[in-house]
Amino acid sequence: MSHATSRRSFLGFVAAAALTMIPANLRGAARCGHGHRVQGTHPDPRPGVDASKVLTADQLQNPAAAPVYDMVREMPEIADGIRCTCGCAEIPEYYSLLTCFEEQGMAQWCDICQGQARRAHRLFKQGKTLDEIRASIDARYGTP
Repeated sequence: MSHATSRRSFLGFVAAAALTMIPANLRGAARCGHGHRVQGTHPDPRPGVDASKVLTADQLQNPAAAPVYDMVREMPEIADGIRCTCGCAEIPEYYSLLTCFEEQGMAQWCDICQGQARRAHRLFKQGKTLDEIRASIDARYGTP
């Protein structure tokens, strides 16, 4: 075993050990349809969810993000069934990728939120199911 390999193994072990010391509720957990936190899963889209809270172009501080907000507005039920992997699941009121495009509009500055939304929209336009879209997002960005 080379010195670099043993160093990588050690650093991987330290990172894994540190992660296990963080309480599960702080590591990021999606919420089920009843609002209970579920570690590492995509959430169920909420019944009757719509895009009424997705920020409009005139509400954005970053107008360049407007096109991706429009994409999310076309598919709120899809975005609501995807757990974003950028870390926004740490936000107490977070539910789904749709949340990233509402209220505070944190997605306007986040390449991961925007990238996941663009991928989801492209696949949505191709007629892919929510499960197929989730699988593609997981393959690209990692599983939640």
